[in-house]
Amino acid sequence: MRRIGLVVNPIAGMGGRVGLKGTDGKVEEARRRGAEPRAPERAQEALEHLREQAAEVELYSYGGVMGEDVAVAAGFSPVVVGDPHGGLTETSSEDTREAVRRLVAEDVDLILFVGGDGTAVDVAETLDDLDAGVPILGVPAGVKVYSAVFAVTPRAAGRLAADFERTETREVNDIDEDAYRGGDVRTELRALAEVPVGEELQSSKQIGGGTVEQVAEAVAAEITEDEGTTYVLGPGSTIDAIKTELGFDGAPLGVDVWRDGEVLVHDGGESEILDHLGERNVVIVSPIGGQGFVFGRGNAQISPEVIRRSEVGVVASRQKLDDLGVLRVDTGDPGVDEDLRGWQRVRIGKFERRLMKVV
Repeated sequence: MRRIGLVVNPIAGMGGRVGLKGTDGKVEEARRRGAEPRAPERAQEALEHLREQAAEVELYSYGGVMGEDVAVAAGFSPVVVGDPHGGLTETSSEDTREAVRRLVAEDVDLILFVGGDGTAVDVAETLDDLDAGVPILGVPAGVKVYSAVFAVTPRAAGRLAADFERTETREVNDIDEDAYRGGDVRTELRALAEVPVGEELQSSKQIGGGTVEQVAEAVAAEITEDEGTTYVLGPGSTIDAIKTELGFDGAPLGVDVWRDGEVLVHDGGESEILDHLGERNVVIVSPIGGQGFVFGRGNAQISPEVIRRSEVGVVASRQKLDDLGVLRVDTGDPGVDEDLRGWQRVRIGKFERRLMKVV
């Protein structure tokens, strides 16, 4: 019988849809902006698929919102190994680390954690301190998911946790959130961890890319001529080049809204974007290098509701697409994900487009 330890960071990802680009130190601000917890829902989705795939699993978890609640909701009767120090509603990084220590003491075969890169660092560094060789697997729920220890979706995490046979060493990365909010991506290798081997793991994000000037010039020219259409311009260096061509300093790692020569929203959250949508709307995004995600990583402000009300355009350099086999989506809404899947024309030059499969 496989023994799996579960730890959930219940505040992970709260800052995404309200435009904070991270939740570290910003929980109260996220709540003030109307953010709702995202991690519990994604944790439950992963556990439900784990339960479907694995005939015999003994689940260990931390108490309350850090695992027990979602485990019960998913149909498990977990062995609870402890409760958060601040009670069952307020949790901290130290709670995550203590949960890992308790789970290791129970001799679990895998630690399934739910969160983002900050949570991944807490889990991996604690295992290093304990000199414990327990493998880990991340359920993506944070705003920043740059590490190579995450499954591509919660469902994939559940499947992989159920039937993996071997592990490999992968990178745990994190970024400086304050610099990130200012438009500067500073990644740092924080730890190495053993992770189940599987096709549905994401790669480390590759910073940088090829030349995008032709793409930016062509797209900006078309936007300028398209009167009455509202453009939702996502984050990333490729889209930032389009913003520059349009003549304004956009949020390099945020979402801006443009219509008829005017910036309607600068670095906006979901509610601001929705408030400024018009009769015809177009979302323009670029895949994350090395991973291929067009939605669900770093652009949660472009929520399922925004996508439902918009057309989608994808742009990328040829070099970036050469390194990607497929494009990926993980919006948190299975129906929207299914609608986005299939073949997508990606703009790679002034006239050139390439067909890429979205999975």
